[in-house]
Amino acid sequence: MSTQSLSPSSLRPGDARWWFGSLAIIRATAAETGGAYSIVEVNAPAGYGTPLHVHYRDDEGFLVLEGRARFEVGDQVVEAAAGDFAFGPRDVPHRWTAIDDDPVRMLFMVSPGGFETLVEATSVRAAEMTLPPAEVGPPEDVAEIVRSLGYELLG
Repeated sequence: MSTQSLSPSSLRPGDARWWFGSLAIIRATAAETGGAYSIVEVNAPAGYGTPLHVHYRDDEGFLVLEGRARFEVGDQVVEAAAGDFAFGPRDVPHRWTAIDDDPVRMLFMVSPGGFETLVEATSVRAAEMTLPPAEVGPPEDVAEIVRSLGYELLG
């Protein structure tokens, strides 16, 4: 973490991205937090699920704001509803899936900061604050991009 003094900052709209079928809004960046953490709000449709993946450089917390999600972290499975928190430590494969027929909205809190670099590199800027059209997906070389940034897609 940076030893420089940080200045207070105010709320900003955030950088909205269409990311793996979800709307991701970058709420706090490593630059804004002295490298301590990043926060990304993720809005996902009912039935959404992430691929199994692993973070090699950071730990990831999930605060569910709306809906319900099932988290698979290593060999543990946890269901979380609005107000619940789940944690995925670095080096442990994990994924999450929306459950029930409702969309999910949650905050990803990732420490140390820098996760926004991954989101930016594997997404496109959202044309509007909606879920992406079906034809918008990650870049063809997404696995290589993810690996180059300290993560890995496992399935």
